Amino acid sequence: MDKQMNTNRITKNKHRNTKIFFFLTVLYLLVIGIFVLWGLTAKNFDFFFPRRISKILTMLFVSYAIGYSSITFQTITNNQILTPSIMGLDSLYLFIQTVVVFFFGSGQLSLLTGIPNFTISILGMLLATSILYLLLFRGESKNIYFLVLTGMVLGSLFNGMATFMQVLLDPNEFSVLEGKMFASFNNINTDLLGICIFIVLGIVWITRKDIAYLNALTLGTDYAINLGVDYKHLVLKTLLISGVLVSISTALLGPITFLGIILASLSRQLFRTYRHNVLIVGATLIGGLFLTFGLLLTERVLNYQTNISVILNFLGGTYFIYLIIKEAKR
Repeated sequence: MDKQMNTNRITKNKHRNTKIFFFLTVLYLLVIGIFVLWGLTAKNFDFFFPRRISKILTMLFVSYAIGYSSITFQTITNNQILTPSIMGLDSLYLFIQTVVVFFFGSGQLSLLTGIPNFTISILGMLLATSILYLLLFRGESKNIYFLVLTGMVLGSLFNGMATFMQVLLDPNEFSVLEGKMFASFNNINTDLLGICIFIVLGIVWITRKDIAYLNALTLGTDYAINLGVDYKHLVLKTLLISGVLVSISTALLGPITFLGIILASLSRQLFRTYRHNVLIVGATLIGGLFLTFGLLLTERVLNYQTNISVILNFLGGTYFIYLIIKEAKR
């Protein structure tokens, strides 16, 4: 009897998730259609259409990068509040840009735009996450909570050091750097879109088998290890991938600190499942819908008078405070 009730519950939940996926997909395609076709004529088609498609692809892959890194990061930390951006991984990206300008000048930064700059940022992310892991997991007593604490401290350190160097910069050099410090929905770096799509598709292929291990990890570290999960290898791999994905989202769009917590939380609340393939796809759809609608609102309705990233960070920050208060009351 209990087995039959459990089967019925699982079947009912699958049907519910399928309906939500269908609704989100239709709504997302509708917003995409409005964004691409609004104001499009035969005269301006060749100019606007490819640029709008590039923006749509950027929003989609940024949503995947933020959604995947946030959900998997919450799984390995066993904490549904933390995300890589909240811990300050995007601060490391900005710190790298600031160091280049501070020591080499804005002229050198212009030489390091595009793929070279992006490569340096990714290598910096990989090096930082590798050092953190090696330092904190050498002994048996080390665990992920030391990593979380150290990551938050180092994130604050990078942000403080970057701010200190920015204060000392020449105003002209600071103006060059400023474009990389804030998320811009109106000046998306589509030059890196091709390499970012290639990297994301590679990550999808590399992590296809990790989904089952991450599902097992939701049961707890001890249960996952007993089920055959190589816990330390999974944590290291997930951290490195999170660093790469944060670099991709920050390079394409700029830092949006609290978008990850919004996507991860909404996906978990809507789909109510432990399956990471469902949660990640759900977060990608929600993110693509939010970002595309925000871009549509900013460009076509408000005529660039409002920065949607400010609204997203405000809503995400408020929600983050709510989650902290909620956890404190438990």
